[in-house]
Amino acid sequence: MSLFDDVKENAVTGLLIGIGAAVLAPVVLPILASIAKPVAKAAVKGGITLYEKGKEAVAEAGEMVEDIVAEVKSELAEEQLAAAGGVAATVAGTEQTGEAP
Repeated sequence: MSLFDDVKENAVTGLLIGIGAAVLAPVVLPILASIAKPVAKAAVKGGITLYEKGKEAVAEAGEMVEDIVAEVKSELAEEQLAAAGGVAATVAGTEQTGEAP
């Protein structure tokens, strides 16, 4: 009958814990809520602040990339003009001398 005694003890223990929780819940829950609310607000506030700073950092990085792309496009355009000018000068030079290109 040892098994039956263990079940009986566990049932009584569980019942006592349940009754204790039911009695203490109205007292303990408001205290926990008053502690949890400021903690939750602080966590949300920190998350929003972190999001805003991350958003600013991404915007600045995007501007830097746009500046680099603009500089590279400008350099490529200058190189193409210089190459076209060099070809034009070569063609003009061969026309003056009468040589075939």
